[in-house]
Amino acid sequence: MKRTKRIIDIGIIALLVVAAIGLLAFSWGGGKPNDLSIPVGSFEFTDQDGGQVGLDDLKGKVWVAHFMFTNCSTVCPTLTANMAKLQSEIKSAGLKADLVSFSVDPEKDTPEALKTYIGKFTDDLSNWHALTGYSFEDIQAFGQLSFKTAIQKDAIGDQVIHGISFYLVDASGTIVTKYDGQDPPYSQIIKHIKALSR
Repeated sequence: MKRTKRIIDIGIIALLVVAAIGLLAFSWGGGKPNDLSIPVGSFEFTDQDGGQVGLDDLKGKVWVAHFMFTNCSTVCPTLTANMAKLQSEIKSAGLKADLVSFSVDPEKDTPEALKTYIGKFTDDLSNWHALTGYSFEDIQAFGQLSFKTAIQKDAIGDQVIHGISFYLVDASGTIVTKYDGQDPPYSQIIKHIKALSR
């Protein structure tokens, strides 16, 4: 009986050790993030150059998405500047990942307006897609369905209330995790992109 109990105790300890090693590997960037596993719904929107960019165009690529609008007087300049810094970090690490900015004010955010706005933060739009060309109701539903985030018009002004997360999407079009877009953990994001790119 004592021998059986000892074997069981050793087995439990072994399982705990394996679990601990797995968690360490994940925290060190050795594992692929998968805490959300939300598939992005199909879309095809207009980018800052007037072309069409859809989920099919991003398949096979790792990408980071967020929501913004050019007339934003609160969080969007910070979010967009942080996305530009992430773009620089990705390049410095020798990685490839696309950036996708969904406008939550499509009535005002024409392709030209988006191109001018993003251009204030970076001179390289080769891997950055600022998207518009849909109704407010469409992006509101898309944000809720695909990114589980609320988008609402401010009742007393011209602002739009939206989430501040950066979403990491894998090559299959699945959101695997999200980060605080106002204070992104750049090194962690780079590790996760590297893990997804293997």
